[in-house]
Amino acid sequence: MRERLAALVLSTALAVGGTAFVQARAFAQAPGTTDKEIRIGQTAPLSGPASAYGTMAAANAAYFAMVNDQGGVNGRKLNLIVADDMFSPAKTVEQTRKLVEQDQVLLMFNMLGTAANSSVQKYLNGRQTPQMLINSGASKFNDPKTFPWTIQGLPNNRSEAKIFARYILDTKPGAKIGLLYQHDDFGKDYVDGLREGLGAAADKLVMLSYELSDPTVDSQILALRSRGVDVVVLGSLAKHTAQAIRKMGEIGWKPTTLISWAASSIPVVLAPAGLQNAEGLITTAVVKDPGDKRWANDADFIAYKAWMAKYFPQGNPDDMANVYSFAHCYMLVWVLQNAGQDLSRENVLRQAQKIDMVPPMFLSGIKFTITPTDYDPVKTFQMQRFDGKQWEPVGAPIGG
Repeated sequence: MRERLAALVLSTALAVGGTAFVQARAFAQAPGTTDKEIRIGQTAPLSGPASAYGTMAAANAAYFAMVNDQGGVNGRKLNLIVADDMFSPAKTVEQTRKLVEQDQVLLMFNMLGTAANSSVQKYLNGRQTPQMLINSGASKFNDPKTFPWTIQGLPNNRSEAKIFARYILDTKPGAKIGLLYQHDDFGKDYVDGLREGLGAAADKLVMLSYELSDPTVDSQILALRSRGVDVVVLGSLAKHTAQAIRKMGEIGWKPTTLISWAASSIPVVLAPAGLQNAEGLITTAVVKDPGDKRWANDADFIAYKAWMAKYFPQGNPDDMANVYSFAHCYMLVWVLQNAGQDLSRENVLRQAQKIDMVPPMFLSGIKFTITPTDYDPVKTFQMQRFDGKQWEPVGAPIGG
């Protein structure tokens, strides 16, 4: 009787579980996956001139260690394989090919830099391999029609510039606006975003550029002052932003000045420029600053600090790269969890195109949203002003 019952159960399971059997077999064949692990690839500057940014790779590994201690994703452990690209696009290509073709990773995750991601974008899209939540804010990556496998992970530079334009039109109507921008994809996003946001007012925009290799931007700052500019927008990264702020302080010039969120670090940019020179600066924010005492009792902040203390004690909790890693890893885990047993690359991409949330450590009211037709993840920013010691919010979050 027991034998007949066992046979009946087995035959019934096979009859009704055919689909599950096919799914399990397909899962076993999915690149980078087994019934026990999910392999994830990443290139990062672990050495070379940008090695300070290598902290993001260590932070990602620390987050996945926490997830694995909690049972993994649907019972499977996350295996992050990191390769050093030394912040060199040629090395990024070499290491990415190795990760995809030899290590057989399911996807590439959180790769740093516009040049690095550009160098492998066609390759990864050609192989239909997700290039997930990349560390670049260049608007060129919002191109789901041409490059559907490349998902942006940072606020879009062009979107921030449009927010700047709206803020200027609302608070300084009729002002003469000057833009100092880096002569590359990063800076050109500020040119295009300001022009789009200012509309007819863009006809009077004064624009000066600099090369990343330029030793200073002193001459450009002097030129903007001589042109009678009332509002300055700095579409520049850390080094040249600090130089511009310091030069304006030296010559006693205090126009309304807006700087990119990417160059708004107090210890890295504002302190070298002189905090007294930085007072009154305006920028945007998307995530909570862990150095701000306002968040001491915030649930996200408490969870973030606990994670850093247990899994990444050697890291700096005030480093914004670690904050973004915390949020990016959370979203990747959400994608993989929602993919369920179908961890094909196609299904992982489908789940990524459904991200619509306020991730941990994001400011209230600011969402991260990806759709099949729009990969620009952040549409709303919080304006903030530097009071000489810390950034203070200005009004409610605004959209472009």
